[in-house]
Amino acid sequence: METTRVPRLRGVFHAYAFLASLAAGAVLVVLAHGYLERVAVWVYGMALAAMFGASALYHRFPWRSTGARLWARRVDHAMIFVFIAGTYTPFAVLAFQGTERVAVLVTVWGAALVGTGLELVWIEAPRWVSAAAYLAVGWVGVITIPQLFPALGVAPAVLAIVGGALYSIGAVLYAAAWPNPFPSVLGFHEVFHLLVVAAAVTQYVAVSLVVL
Repeated sequence: METTRVPRLRGVFHAYAFLASLAAGAVLVVLAHGYLERVAVWVYGMALAAMFGASALYHRFPWRSTGARLWARRVDHAMIFVFIAGTYTPFAVLAFQGTERVAVLVTVWGAALVGTGLELVWIEAPRWVSAAAYLAVGWVGVITIPQLFPALGVAPAVLAIVGGALYSIGAVLYAAAWPNPFPSVLGFHEVFHLLVVAAAVTQYVAVSLVVL
């Protein structure tokens, strides 16, 4: 369980990441070539901002109502699944064609919908349940990895995989509530948030290399 005293940096990293994501997403939309690519990066950018925004709001806002705080927590957790599917979207659109593209998008968005429903209904689920769900949805498209290299190029494909690995490490550490280096300032939750930011930056670079 987390300690009653919340670390001072709780939500700070995601608050700054939210502001950065607004500009980063806009850059991709403006510079993307072609209508389909622009729509794909718009979905990605919106999902990126939604995840960081929901996290920052939940962790930084001084909630006075328990009910409101729990709903903010639901949205925070649910947006992680939306972001996972949103991140898959530009890769699926750019790396696949026809039926394969549709299959990947339907699979990841369907899985994200299930995960979102889980978080909205079972808000008191143990950390390990949420972490396992994030990992399951995040790696649901693992069978497509071999196709990323010829379709996107080595650098974007490697960056996409590295980003996925960072997210996975973060989910495992979140479930384990470890490490907890400076409980009053930077605890295990902040370590998780930092890994999410690092992973998001890594995969943003991957998307940028393909789209721009």
